[in-house]
Amino acid sequence: MKDVTQLTEGWSLRHGEELLTARVPGCVHTDLLAAGVIPDPFLGRNETEVAWVGRQAWSYVRHLGHDSGHERTDLVFDGLDTAASLTLDGRPLGTTRNMHRGYRFDVTGRTGALEVRFASAYDEAAAVRAVTGERPNVYPEPSQYIRKMACSFGWDWGPTLVTAGIWRPVRLEHWSTARLARVRPLVTVDGATGRVEVRLEVERTARGRDRALRVTAEVAGARAETVLTGDEAVLRLEVPDARLWWPRGYGDQPLYDLAVALSDEEGGPLDTWQRRIGFRTVEVDRSADEHGTGFTFVVNGVRVFARGVNWIPDDAFPSRVTPERYRTRLTQAAEANVDLVRVWGGGIYEDDAFYDACDELGLMVWQDFLFACAAYPEEQPLRSEVEAEARDNVVRLMPHPSLVLWNGNNENLWGFRDWDWEAPLAGDSWGEGYYLGLLPRIVAELDPTRPYAAGSPWSGSWDHHPNDPAHGTHHSWEAWNRRDYADYLESVPRFVAEFGWQAPPALATLRRALPGERLAPDSPGMLHHQKAEDGNGKLNRGVARHLPLPENDFDRWHYLTQLVQARAVAAGVEHWRSHWPVCAGTIVWQLNDCWPVTSWSAVDGDGRPKPLYHELRRLYADHLLTLRPAADGLVLAAVNQSAAPWRTAVTLRRMRTDGTTVAEAVLQVSAEPRSVARTAVPERLLPEARSAKEFLVADAAEPSGADGPGPGTALRALHVPVADKDFACPRPRYDVTLEPVPGRGDRVDVVVSAHTLVRDLLLQPDRLGPDAACDSGRQTLLPGEQARIPVHGCGPVTVDAVRAALFCVDVV
Repeated sequence: MKDVTQLTEGWSLRHGEELLTARVPGCVHTDLLAAGVIPDPFLGRNETEVAWVGRQAWSYVRHLGHDSGHERTDLVFDGLDTAASLTLDGRPLGTTRNMHRGYRFDVTGRTGALEVRFASAYDEAAAVRAVTGERPNVYPEPSQYIRKMACSFGWDWGPTLVTAGIWRPVRLEHWSTARLARVRPLVTVDGATGRVEVRLEVERTARGRDRALRVTAEVAGARAETVLTGDEAVLRLEVPDARLWWPRGYGDQPLYDLAVALSDEEGGPLDTWQRRIGFRTVEVDRSADEHGTGFTFVVNGVRVFARGVNWIPDDAFPSRVTPERYRTRLTQAAEANVDLVRVWGGGIYEDDAFYDACDELGLMVWQDFLFACAAYPEEQPLRSEVEAEARDNVVRLMPHPSLVLWNGNNENLWGFRDWDWEAPLAGDSWGEGYYLGLLPRIVAELDPTRPYAAGSPWSGSWDHHPNDPAHGTHHSWEAWNRRDYADYLESVPRFVAEFGWQAPPALATLRRALPGERLAPDSPGMLHHQKAEDGNGKLNRGVARHLPLPENDFDRWHYLTQLVQARAVAAGVEHWRSHWPVCAGTIVWQLNDCWPVTSWSAVDGDGRPKPLYHELRRLYADHLLTLRPAADGLVLAAVNQSAAPWRTAVTLRRMRTDGTTVAEAVLQVSAEPRSVARTAVPERLLPEARSAKEFLVADAAEPSGADGPGPGTALRALHVPVADKDFACPRPRYDVTLEPVPGRGDRVDVVVSAHTLVRDLLLQPDRLGPDAACDSGRQTLLPGEQARIPVHGCGPVTVDAVRAALFCVDVV
């Protein structure tokens, strides 16, 4: 039977003449940080002080010795970052130039000093560029010339920390006769029967070359067996009455253990392979219709509005992301009613622990191939690396039922058309051959059970603009970059794969990341942790279009920018969800951060939820109530993404800012499963046009057991006919009381009682303590209403402290 020896201990990092203790998996930066050689690059402006690390060559060394008694010993690296040359006992072992694939070296009978020498990624990229010629890039960094995590070179939310190291596990595999070299389970469903076609390849030793082998596969009590005389075999299994895997909110996520065993002709065990699979069908309906060309996920025959978030690497040093951290972050996504996570193309193919968690949580995974925002040469030495990388990762990830789409790239087809690439390329390759040729061929060959898309955005063909909102997937960035979030209401894309709005992280995160700094929007550390072009200018303009922009009041600025982020995303999601099934999904940019930074994230770099996170929970709930402008007035839209009909009474009140009711009505709304019910608001309930003193509020009860924004929360929608800065809202007045919860020493309920209209009340719990958290985001109270906000982990607090942590709109 194959034996495995993990090589996690005994490594050293050569730093000049000194050998530092190295952690494997890890990277140079984390080892230097642990040794006290460099400061924490996440703090202050230390990032600039460690830039030299990425421009040097580095070596990892250890002694390699083994006596296994097997015919063959392989040294296996799951990930090397990136351009490395390996020697064993002073003799060459091999070279690598791709962070995104594994490597295997035959070290049978060899021992001695093992050295893994990493060239500077900049030097490797320069060498490749000298061969291929120049290619355009959105950023002034050479990420397109090296198969490495592109955002290592910095992004508009990430630091420039160009890593090197043994970033994934390394081991010795000792084996005899034969081993399982590749196993591909093609999982399908035919009626109630689950089918698994196991395609496998074996590698043999010289002595095992002509021996017959026995292979068995088992899943859910079904078993198949064959005798293998060559190097490939196919085993077919049928599981009657297979339970289907569903996205969260649509059903359960049953998983089945699939086991493959290889033995010799006498039955002696040689190797095993085991993964969890799930039975489900998935397709993307890209049919043409009267609105253009659709893009709708269909899982097990059910059409799905995708409630998505974009995912970037959760740490600038990905080797630090543990299975527990994956689980925490993805659980945050699931608890925000997310059902799809897009793994963005400038990062990595994540660890199996990521996809395992998605399998269990019912989170569909849209997986980009790793190309982003640049023109990529298609010549050698890159082309063969791209193919090997794609084959490695398709085979590695295809057992996961959560994986629902392979996507060719991020924004490169769009970039070719709109970002002035065509002239400087002058006919040179730029990646189109990957996205429209190589990658779809690999997916069709290796994983034909899943759909493939050429890119995001992509209209389906060059007959339409790549980012045409009427065709395929669309990235909506004009509102953030140049206009206003109200512009989201001007179109109904078929599928919004990216859109978002920035906000700073939680105050406690800023205080940790910028120790000793007097915080201001333009203080040195704040500006360093703002990587977007004119990021603060866009933040300020986004606030000023709706609310007075404060001067010399950081706390107020911090609240308003976080509030506008939540409002902006709400404007888009409410509008686009109300137009289902024409629009079939939104993927908010972005769920997470890789360090403490002002960005588009819902969860900041320290894992603290921003107000946007709580807003997503409301926006992505099965039931959503929204008031939408229409050509002939105002429409009440009741969005029902549940499997049951939604019958509800909606109370509509036309109100004045002083709290008096001008007119009121109760509408009976009925929304069928997976549908939207639209009802015109009666004219007598419409606030006067451009009125500064009237607004409309719609209230309904959240159905029992629904995944709402918070326990016991009613559904509320608000329509104000003018911008807040023009709205005659009274100065907010409210009382605050604290109610400890018996038996829960870590929890206190903050009770806010409104005496006036209170717009967008928000508690920032980390102001009560760095570990404090609460379960609610912004909410609007009418005069006489109460809000109960449970707070955990804050310790003893006073009413004054809570008041200082409470914010609301105040434009007087």
